[in-house]
Amino acid sequence: MSGATINLLYFARVAELTGKRSEPWPLQGESTGAQLLAELGERYPQLQPSARLKLAINQTHAKPGAAIRPGDEVAVFEPVTGG
Repeated sequence: MSGATINLLYFARVAELTGKRSEPWPLQGESTGAQLLAELGERYPQLQPSARLKLAINQTHAKPGAAIRPGDEVAVFEPVTGG
């Protein structure tokens, strides 16, 4: 499944640490939220421990075991976001 991507959105502190608000992210076949967080931690060591981060897939909060599919929009954010 080459060329498959998702759209990652970064919020609050995650955006500050990565230096961007969004980016396309390549998918290597089937993936889960936990796998994505591990990959993010490798690309952006400043996000470690990345497993603490939360995800929303297509605007719905998702658990680490949730499937991520090509074309999904995945938001990444800190566990507690103040307002």
